[in-house]
Amino acid sequence: MNAFEELYIALRLKEGRIYSEAEIADLPLIAASHPYHKEWLIRKRSCNNLLRYIKRHGRICNILEVGCGNGWLSAQLSSFTKGRVTGLDINTIELEQAKKVFRGKPNLKFAEGDIRSEILADEKFDLIVFAASIQYFESLKEIIKIALRYLTLQGEIHIMDSHLYRHDEIASAKQRSKKYFTDMGFPEMSQLYFHHCLDEIESFRFSILYNPDLGINKLFRRNPFHWLVIKNHFV
Repeated sequence: MNAFEELYIALRLKEGRIYSEAEIADLPLIAASHPYHKEWLIRKRSCNNLLRYIKRHGRICNILEVGCGNGWLSAQLSSFTKGRVTGLDINTIELEQAKKVFRGKPNLKFAEGDIRSEILADEKFDLIVFAASIQYFESLKEIIKIALRYLTLQGEIHIMDSHLYRHDEIASAKQRSKKYFTDMGFPEMSQLYFHHCLDEIESFRFSILYNPDLGINKLFRRNPFHWLVIKNHFV
């Protein structure tokens, strides 16, 4: 177990975010009495939106999820494509859960490793998803450049379920995170959790499919997270 994983898993255990295999099999559905039920309602909505997007865009076949955790989203994606789905993470404990729970899906595989290494070799994907994972990469620009290498010519990168801030919000967001991790007993985690803003990706071809800062979305508090699509720069 690497240092990040050890710290991450310890925090998640204390938070109650390491789920049983039975719970994982049902995600994003979870009991209304569960303390993270509202959070999973947001994730369910994001998941359904992404699945509809894939259905509309029939050319999307092979999919990579970076930071797949226990694999629930990768499993959902595997049911909506005729291609293969790869869930990638450095988290051994949750990956082992994923392999057990979703072993019956022939077009789904899980790999342990870092996209910044050579683990994916020369594989290419039509869709690369960062769902609730981009905050664990220090440089948003760097990780997008790396992900672009693994896209097909018409491939896309989707960033979902992670906060993207304005420049004037970063300092206060960092303070909130530092306080939270310290209060939880894991102050070191604040050095491994990063706060990104849209300005960091100005040099890429991107569009915003969902903007939480729009008036109607703020009014109804539908989802606090942006949904970004970054196109392959060769198109």
